[in-house]
Amino acid sequence: MIRTLLAAGMLAALGVAHAQAPETKAYATANTERVEGPLLPSGPDPWVTQRNGVYYYTSTERDHISLRKTTDMKHLADAAPIVVWRAPPQGPHSASIWAPELHYLDGKWYLYVTGADKAHDDDAHRHVFVLENDSPDPTQGKWIDKGTLKTHFNGIDGTVFEHAGKRYFVYSAYVGDHSDLIIAPMTTPWSLGELQVDIAHPTYTWEMQGGRKILEAPEFIQGPRGSLFLAYSASACWSDGYSLGLLQAAPDADLLNPASWHKSPTPVLTSSARLGIYAPGHNGFFKTADGQDWIIFHANGGPDWKCTPRRAPYIKPFHWNAQGLPVFMDGA
Repeated sequence: MIRTLLAAGMLAALGVAHAQAPETKAYATANTERVEGPLLPSGPDPWVTQRNGVYYYTSTERDHISLRKTTDMKHLADAAPIVVWRAPPQGPHSASIWAPELHYLDGKWYLYVTGADKAHDDDAHRHVFVLENDSPDPTQGKWIDKGTLKTHFNGIDGTVFEHAGKRYFVYSAYVGDHSDLIIAPMTTPWSLGELQVDIAHPTYTWEMQGGRKILEAPEFIQGPRGSLFLAYSASACWSDGYSLGLLQAAPDADLLNPASWHKSPTPVLTSSARLGIYAPGHNGFFKTADGQDWIIFHANGGPDWKCTPRRAPYIKPFHWNAQGLPVFMDGA
């Protein structure tokens, strides 16, 4: 996540997001050792959702939201960005438009977006708001602001998932000097139930790199045996120690009980000189027509590039091991 430490001079660099993408690199060894990207020259906090054979991509662009639509994620750069929403000049969603996620729920499209007010653009005032569109194509129609989700904490990086007929919202909350993962039931796509539970906080050294204790960008995926997983990004995004962690819950678990969630003691996707990725994080998941599972994430192409618009989207296939766990890279 681009935080307040991002220098103002780097904001102009976001303009390169619409430039021609650099040549895609492919590392084809084992399944978990294949990385494709960067798909675009810039793309912090990438997100992909697929409907009716079309992939819709979005990422952080700070003052607006654009969508790209494609039938082949490897050719994402060929899809022109379509601006679907711009931040207003003032008000609660006028600054730091981060980490948009597109979901199709109850016959409509919804965008869950981090934002802040220009008058209070800091961690203490960040929140997640919701946009709604009833067009069959999210790049068309009108996006209606449904307001700010009433979370118990200020926070960022909201995501939505459904399990066993229930819908849940998870976000990264600012709790004291650290960021935790909070889960809540949803009563509508734009409102939450009152029971909001802290299910994970930083406990390992690898979650505290860069001088901050951070768990952010939770993303849901269900395993082939029914187990539930939340991938999350750990540590400060300006550190090469930024990496992905994993929470797991049983298929029949009470997801609003913190004891149901078990954290992997080691990161599952980390910086790798061999793969040419540094500070990988803020991921999403998608599946191709052949049934292959893929992870999308942003990463830097070199060490010590910090937390800037140079972060670009990469994709890589992953598989499930004999224990039913996702394997994103060898040795993790």
